[in-house]
Amino acid sequence: MEYLISLAVMIGIYVILSSSFNLIIGFGGLISIAHPIFFALGAYTTGLLAIHFGTHPVLAVLAGTALAFAASIMLSLPSLRISGDYLLITSIGFQLGLLEVIKHLSLTGGASGLGNIPNVVEGPNRSAIFAAISCLMAAAVVLAIRWLLKGPYGLVITAMRDDELAFSALGRNAMKIKLAIFAIGSGFAGLAGGIYAYYYQYLSPDQFEIMLSSMLLTMVVVGGMGSQLGPVVGTVLLLLLPQAISFLNLPPSVMAPLQGVIFTLLVIIFLFLRPQGLVAPVKRQS
Repeated sequence: MEYLISLAVMIGIYVILSSSFNLIIGFGGLISIAHPIFFALGAYTTGLLAIHFGTHPVLAVLAGTALAFAASIMLSLPSLRISGDYLLITSIGFQLGLLEVIKHLSLTGGASGLGNIPNVVEGPNRSAIFAAISCLMAAAVVLAIRWLLKGPYGLVITAMRDDELAFSALGRNAMKIKLAIFAIGSGFAGLAGGIYAYYYQYLSPDQFEIMLSSMLLTMVVVGGMGSQLGPVVGTVLLLLLPQAISFLNLPPSVMAPLQGVIFTLLVIIFLFLRPQGLVAPVKRQS
């Protein structure tokens, strides 16, 4: 039972990550793979504030969310002014560069990782409480994105994504829309990082490598890019699939590469055979 509850915690965290990533890449049409680094910024900020200042958990998580939000603007502002393709290049450099900084800073624990994050929930029901928190926050993020996209602002985002040139010709500022989408999605990633830090009480740079980007992309593509519920379905499927593979009792040296191969194959298969994913996006009428 404890194992299933801990899996529920992970599902909640990854629903936040995949849904916010889908907001950026699926609805906004912004090509970036730096989502894990905003996840890391939220986690490390929360952990450091908790360790060194004893900050209240809610305030620490909000600070991590705010830093991820601000850092995303710093990353996207110069690259989006040139071309959307530059965002991909910049995001790769930003992620790799910041991970190297984290690995070599004594404040963050370096390559050994950041431990001793305070336990804010004591007792036998700790995992159950975190499962409730992560799933409730995941539901709140999904509903917030739904609210954002349901109104007139959603039509503006869709118009900008589908034809930016025509959108700009109508006198609309596509740059502001892109910045807002990227910042909101990245801020949600920071929120997920705060929950992650408090639950696992240990952070390592290896947890936020580019492999996580491919995993999130797989969740979005398989679930349905541009679909509000697609990332939720993709997340549940992709987190349960490795658990099914574990019953094969393969050695760890085989399991890790096998999961990477499966993620890659799923993306390729769905892109060619069912590009709309398991949950097809709903076409809105203007």
